[in-house]
Amino acid sequence: MGKNQYVVPTDDGWGVKGEKNEKLTKKFNKKAEAVDYAKDIAKNQKSELTILKKDGKIQNKNSYGNDPNPPKDKKP
Repeated sequence: MGKNQYVVPTDDGWGVKGEKNEKLTKKFNKKAEAVDYAKDIAKNQKSELTILKKDGKIQNKNSYGNDPNPPKDKKP
């Protein structure tokens, strides 16, 4: 499993950052562009994607690898 990816707010837009990395992987003007880019990396590395809001709180999380809490099947 690769590094988990984060979409984080920056002073002038949005950035994508690998877990425990100090520097951004890439910067974007629009959040949607950052999310798309980070999603591709997370899918490729079979890792998790965490999207933050402007205030730094978690907005959304997606797992593209080994999900520790997979959804349970809802069979009748």
